Amino acid sequence: MSNEPVGVLIVGAGASGAAFAWSMAETGTSILCLEQGPWMHQKDYPTNHLDWESRAMGPFATSPNVRNLPYDYPVNEEQSDISPLMYNAVGGSTILWAAHFPRLQPCDFRVKSDDGVAADWPVDYAALEPYFAVNDRMMGIAGLAGDPNYPYHEPPLPPLPLGRGGNLMAEGFEKLGWHWWPSESAIITREYEGRAPCINLGPCTSGCSQGARASTDITYWPVARRKGVEVRTGCRVKEVTVRPDGLADGVLYYDAEGVLQEQKAEIVVLACNGIGTPRLLLNSKSAQHPYGLANSSGLVGKNLMFHPCAMVTGVYDEPLQGRRGPIGCSFWSHEFYRTDLERGFVRGYSLQARRGLGPAQTALWGMSRGSIPWGEGHHEAYDRLYDHNAGLIVIGEDLPEETNTVTLDPELTDSHGIPAPKLNYRLSANSRKMLDHGIERASEALKAAGAVETMADPLMRGAGWHLLGTARMGTDPKTSVVNEWGRAHDVKNLFIIDGSIFVTAGAVNPTSTIQALALYIADRIKQNIEVLFE
Repeated sequence: MSNEPVGVLIVGAGASGAAFAWSMAETGTSILCLEQGPWMHQKDYPTNHLDWESRAMGPFATSPNVRNLPYDYPVNEEQSDISPLMYNAVGGSTILWAAHFPRLQPCDFRVKSDDGVAADWPVDYAALEPYFAVNDRMMGIAGLAGDPNYPYHEPPLPPLPLGRGGNLMAEGFEKLGWHWWPSESAIITREYEGRAPCINLGPCTSGCSQGARASTDITYWPVARRKGVEVRTGCRVKEVTVRPDGLADGVLYYDAEGVLQEQKAEIVVLACNGIGTPRLLLNSKSAQHPYGLANSSGLVGKNLMFHPCAMVTGVYDEPLQGRRGPIGCSFWSHEFYRTDLERGFVRGYSLQARRGLGPAQTALWGMSRGSIPWGEGHHEAYDRLYDHNAGLIVIGEDLPEETNTVTLDPELTDSHGIPAPKLNYRLSANSRKMLDHGIERASEALKAAGAVETMADPLMRGAGWHLLGTARMGTDPKTSVVNEWGRAHDVKNLFIIDGSIFVTAGAVNPTSTIQALALYIADRIKQNIEVLFE
């Protein structure tokens, strides 16, 4: 290992870090990515074992507080209504994601102009459109062209089958005259770039041993490494260091043996997600930046957005073969996506069809709700639910609020003594009204599809995959942390490329847009390299 200075230093090897590294590799400059997690091996995923559901609740659990692996860091979530989910590895959270892959809609970039709330983005859909297309090719996106909510685009692969439950629920939407469309997903449906297609194993969120579901360790990183990018694992970054003039000059990090190392770089790029990035910035205090790096606005760590989720499950008389196919990728509906003030809230939500739960998950879910009793009637109740359930997830747009924050915990630290993040997040009244409306509409759709019973989880606490908004972009340094192409207003050679730069959240999964932004920012850096530090 050499700690020679590099041209570009990336912190984080997940969705955005991988896409950015791949794009920047064409410059020929030296590029190093530091990742605190390991490389993954498909043979180790739970899906290779009959007890995959129990294994997925341990070392492959989506919450770092549950996994508590050596390369995780704890998160104080006691004051948060939603539990954050993330994964530390080459590939980041794409290792354990559902791979649902919608883009933000054009309207999502102009919320202030259209609805008088939050703020408009300094970029728009048109600027990102070519990068969406590149990213679709690199990730291997399956879908169906023609969704009327988007400008026309053609995914490179045909969509996943809806499955028996998906077809049934789609019939319910048809009866009501509501929009629905087959999901775009980062799961290949035929052989693609040397990867084998999906064979309907089902449990995508515990790692895909087939390699059909995209993760950046098997899409972007192999290409980037062939072009000379180095990925160094087991590296926990402590702080970004600065020169006397206030510019970033590298990082301090603990290597895999726990030794504190220094890495110098001309450009520092943060790709640590909406919790990890503000944590690192706030831990990077200096004489030039006494309130944390890039924090003259005071907005680092503020405006934390999740996507509040509710789940409505329908129980059907007929078996649905719910374990066949990816659990989260069937179809979506944007029928209630945009503002209609008669509903009693601003902005809107999407509905996503969910396939059925596995045997252990059905048991745990049913027993936690009281739908499956102990003792008499246990087996009958279980049989009534298993393979007879399918549902809709309500994904609401979370508007930015400065009171929803990521700060540093005064006592809790990781294994190297670095202060851990502390969340303060409360569901807004607007979001609560939105979810209630979505629960009613989802129940209506499931009943139209023939459900004999519906059951609602009004707020899914363990659904905090989408970590957004804590270092927002904008043109005004007083109201944003980075500019319109990801450069920190306060530090001209520091860039942020993950979901923390989102201005608003939309009501769809963010990974497609996060990666498109990373590619866009990489191009802006290449186009402005001669005047980058002016």
